Amino acid sequence: MVWKSSPRLTLALVAMTVGAALVPPATAWAGKRIVDNVIARRAHDTVRWVLLELALVAVQTLVMRGLGLVSQILGLRLGIDVNVAILQKAVDLRLPAFEDSEFYDKMTRARREASTRPLQLVRESFGLMQSFVTLAGYGALLLRFSPWAVLVLLASTVPATAAEMHASKLTFQLRSRRSQEWRRLVYLEYVLANDEHAKEVKLFALGPPLLARYRALAARLFDEDRRVAIRRAAGQLLSLLATVAFYGAYAIMALAAAAGHITVGNLTLYVVAFRQGQQAFQAMLGSIGSIYEQNLYMANLFDFLDTPVFVPPAPPEAPMEDRALSAAAGIVTAGASAGLTPVEAIVTAGASAGLSFDRVSFRYPGKSDWAIRNVSLLVARGTSLALVGDNGAGKTTLVKLLTGLYEPTEGRILLDGRPLSTWDEKTLRARFGVVFQDFNQYQLTARDNVGLGSVPHLHDDARIARAADEGGAADVIAALPMGLATPLGHWFKDGTELSGGQWQKVALSRAFMREEADILVLDEPTASLDAESEHHVFERFRALARGRTTIIVSHRFPTVRMADRIVVLHRGVIVEQGTHDELIAANGRYARMFELQASGYR
Repeated sequence: MVWKSSPRLTLALVAMTVGAALVPPATAWAGKRIVDNVIARRAHDTVRWVLLELALVAVQTLVMRGLGLVSQILGLRLGIDVNVAILQKAVDLRLPAFEDSEFYDKMTRARREASTRPLQLVRESFGLMQSFVTLAGYGALLLRFSPWAVLVLLASTVPATAAEMHASKLTFQLRSRRSQEWRRLVYLEYVLANDEHAKEVKLFALGPPLLARYRALAARLFDEDRRVAIRRAAGQLLSLLATVAFYGAYAIMALAAAAGHITVGNLTLYVVAFRQGQQAFQAMLGSIGSIYEQNLYMANLFDFLDTPVFVPPAPPEAPMEDRALSAAAGIVTAGASAGLTPVEAIVTAGASAGLSFDRVSFRYPGKSDWAIRNVSLLVARGTSLALVGDNGAGKTTLVKLLTGLYEPTEGRILLDGRPLSTWDEKTLRARFGVVFQDFNQYQLTARDNVGLGSVPHLHDDARIARAADEGGAADVIAALPMGLATPLGHWFKDGTELSGGQWQKVALSRAFMREEADILVLDEPTASLDAESEHHVFERFRALARGRTTIIVSHRFPTVRMADRIVVLHRGVIVEQGTHDELIAANGRYARMFELQASGYR
């Protein structure tokens, strides 16, 4: 990953790391020669070695500064690349993944460390290389004194490092185990401090109870972190063993110098080599422990990046006669539910073009209840269909299925005689213009909010103007301080907040950006509009929908009755379908719902 981010910076980092590792042993040797020349009273040689040590220290300073700069730049580049990889995976994954709490935990663990861990891992990895080379240099110097000194140097730092690695593992296991608690803490913070929730929090006095929950959860997480921190600090006391070993070796070397077995210069060299070598080995083991910890967290990243992306099978396209038979079967099934004979159904439909549901059932991942059960339905090309039913009846789920956001659990959905799974995803998406009930309010410019409905035409002001006019947002945009260039929302400087109805007009305009789309899907498209605006939108919608297939989900019967056919859903099952007049005459569920709403206007 590091090499892929920047080969040149990686090579520079390797070169500087080796250079920074070799200079300290060379500096220690220069110090020995200075002491030896001072004792021998060789002034000229003393000055020469002092100047050499000065040059080595200057080189070490420059190399360390360069090493820090290069590692920081490389780490920042790597952090961006990792975040892009995470976001690319999020873009590639299908909608059901985002409705799975385990997936969210996995993504949270990956994103939480993505901006810092790669940089730390780069630094620790090259720090390990530097410490190893430096230790090898000091070890070579110490071997002249005693191999046992090298062994003591190595052994004295192991216990503290082992304790640190164990504490790192405990920290990782703790943070991984409580991903949901961490997300809950962040959510409570979001509710208490975000404008989206501020009105209800103030009005219903939710601040104190939610803050109490936040405090209780934060206190529990703090207690767990504190226990791990105490264990880590206790393990670090083992570093005293290294200090004891150093002074023991120091005493032996000093006695050897006092007895004349080694020179004072060698004493200086060995003391520096032992102390610095001990620190280099401790740094090396520390780097190993830190790399171990970073890799535990990076494993979360790779676990997320390895999440399989659903790739629909691409079976060979069925012969035309097989596709015609498949479409005909859907037409016959839908016709039978409307009281038509097979021949009448096919004649009425006129062709296999359009959307058809063939015994479609669906349930959400991890759920046992069916959201949609055994639905067979035909929406002929160029006709309009309204979906009606109680909340939770399956209307929006049906919309998500027909737009290809979900795969049916059972049965299949065909568009123009072909299963949706065999369509190219980009081609399929281009055929739909959709406004969901929970449409997005992008904290971007007005141009972006409308133009994102058709990304290739994002800078086509004429097309944006047409879409804004068709969606009813032209007056809203005209009143903005900077027109299309005005930032919407108030997250960023100079932003203008819109009312709910104005946001909905913008969302409708975004759907109308797809002028080539031949299927329009509106899921509660006018829920936030006043009666006059709603009437205006649907008058325009009726004109624009000519020749297009339209599917409307709405609780407002003046809207519903405009459709060519109305389907009534109850607990995921089609219980009635027909025109408005036919359903009123049948005096069933639709008629009762219509009467309840109409009675409110009398």
